[in-house]
Amino acid sequence: MRSENRAEEPTADQVRVAVDTFRLLADQTRVRLLWALADGDELDVGTLAEIAGTTQPATSQHLAKLRLAGAVDVRKDGRRALYSIRGVHLRRVIAEGLFHADHTLTGAPPHN
Repeated sequence: MRSENRAEEPTADQVRVAVDTFRLLADQTRVRLLWALADGDELDVGTLAEIAGTTQPATSQHLAKLRLAGAVDVRKDGRRALYSIRGVHLRRVIAEGLFHADHTLTGAPPHN
């Protein structure tokens, strides 16, 4: 029985895109990069590499995947490339995923 408040069933395309997004996020470095960008700041590759604990070339590769997937935007500032997260939805997904992880790790009860 479906609840009156429940959203309509997702389309096949919506499910496919959601799965592609979750697949993109199934990487520790990419989650760290998106977390670093989630507050809305623009950050360069060097700063992001430091935050993610990876090399600049590895960070650049991850950022390229995120950019091609539409998860981040890039803006040139002279010779520097500044990255920002695209849209509020990914910010929420990252925040909720990390809140869920915190509850799982600490044993905090789930809340509705």
